Amino acid sequence: MKTRIILSSILLALGTLAGATAWAEGSPVGLWKNIDDATGKPKALIRITESDGELKGKIEKLFRPAEEEQNPKCEKCEGALKDQPIIGMTILSGLKKDGDEYNGGQILDPANGKLYKSKLTVIEDGKKLNVRGYIGMPILGRTQTWVRED
Repeated sequence: MKTRIILSSILLALGTLAGATAWAEGSPVGLWKNIDDATGKPKALIRITESDGELKGKIEKLFRPAEEEQNPKCEKCEGALKDQPIIGMTILSGLKKDGDEYNGGQILDPANGKLYKSKLTVIEDGKKLNVRGYIGMPILGRTQTWVRED
């Protein structure tokens, strides 16, 4: 039993150290609060993970007024995502490191159900992300700033 507790403590410490190292290096891996570019208000918490060099982002929490549905479904999404809960939905995928940016991915806007090409840039020593969704070329899109939560 004592060995199990010690091993669990070591694994927890290593996991914390790995997360701190990723943050120090300016990695986008972690928990982020996205800020609506139109209203300036927080919209959601998104957890970005990395697997085999590819980033994915999943919604963990929504910030919604009390009078709105707290666990909405993606009514405007198509295919397998149609009418699925937005909380737990993967909205960011396919991004791979390309110099100082992460490119080649896509982002889903659950408000309109549309998929956009995406890229992101880590800024302010890993404390913020500029996340851009666009159609065709990056100039034809919009950028949100996400703030690190962890």
